[in-house]
Amino acid sequence: MDIPLVYHPDYSFEFPEQHRFPMDKFVRLHDHLRASGVLHTDNLHQPTHCPDEILSLAHDPGYVARFRNNSLGPQELRRLGLPWSEALVRRTTRAVGGSLLTAELALQHGLACHLAGGTHHAHYDFASGFCVYNDLAIISRYLLTSGRIQRVLIFDCDVHQGDGTARILEHDSEAITVSLHCESNFPARKAHSDWDIPLPRQLDDAGYLKVVEDVLGYLLPLYQPDLVLYDAGVDVHRDDALGYLNLTDQGLAARDRLVLEHCLGRDIPVCAVIGGGYSKDRDALARRHGILHHCAQTIWHERGLGR
Repeated sequence: MDIPLVYHPDYSFEFPEQHRFPMDKFVRLHDHLRASGVLHTDNLHQPTHCPDEILSLAHDPGYVARFRNNSLGPQELRRLGLPWSEALVRRTTRAVGGSLLTAELALQHGLACHLAGGTHHAHYDFASGFCVYNDLAIISRYLLTSGRIQRVLIFDCDVHQGDGTARILEHDSEAITVSLHCESNFPARKAHSDWDIPLPRQLDDAGYLKVVEDVLGYLLPLYQPDLVLYDAGVDVHRDDALGYLNLTDQGLAARDRLVLEHCLGRDIPVCAVIGGGYSKDRDALARRHGILHHCAQTIWHERGLGR
C-alpha cells in the first residue's frame, strides 16, 4: 500500500490565464505525481463536496449562502481576488471536502496528503487572499466537536501568516495555531496565532530549518496533539512570485522531512495540505508542490506505514 493521496478534477477549471492565482497548478501537480508513479489508481481518494452544515462550523452561515448564490459585493470579491463562478463554488466545496477526507485518512493510517488545501486567509464571514473557506479551521472544529480528537496543532509553513485561521480559532483552546511566516508580507495587519514565528526576508535553508527544528522540538512535546495539520506552502521558495524568503528545492524537501519525522516519531498523525505557491512557470510550480508528496511517500515506506 502506498500513501493515501486526495484529489478531484474539480480542483482546476478554465480560468483567466494571466490571473495571479495559478488555478491550473492542481491538475499539473496531479499529472506530475501520476507521471512519477507517486499517485496511481490504488492510492487516489476522491472527495465529496463539503456540506453547508460542516462549512458553518467555522463560517457564518449567511456568508456561506451569499458565496454560493453569487451575492458577494464588489468589495468582498476584490478582497477574495478571484472571479466568482459556479465552477469556483464546486471547486471550493470539493477542496474542503478533500481536506476533511485527508484528515480522516491521516487518523486512519498515520499520514495522508492532499493535492490542494491550506486556505488559511479565509475568515469567519469574509473571503481574503484567494481563500473562500478555511479548511484548516473547518477540520479542527469538525474533529474536535465530534470527539474524534482532543487536541489539534496547525503547523502553518506558508510564507504568509495564517490570519484567518488564527482569528477563527482564537478562543478554541484545543486548536493550537502555529504560523511561521515572512514578517514583511501579506497580510499587512497580522492576527495573533497561539504561536507566531515571524521570519526575516531572504532567510535561507539553514536559518529556516533551524527555526523549524526548534519550534517542533518545543511545541510537540508541550501540546502532545492527536493530529497535526501541516500547511506545506512552497511560497517560501526563492523563485516564488509572492514569497521573499530564499529556500531551495533541497530546503523544501528537508523542511517536509523534518516536519513529518518529528510528528511520526511521536506517533502523531499528519494531514498535509499544499498551501500557497505562485509562479508563471506552472510546471516548475507543480514540481515544487510535489516535493511534499515525494517526501511523504519515501517516509511512508521507510516507516512501514499502511501495512
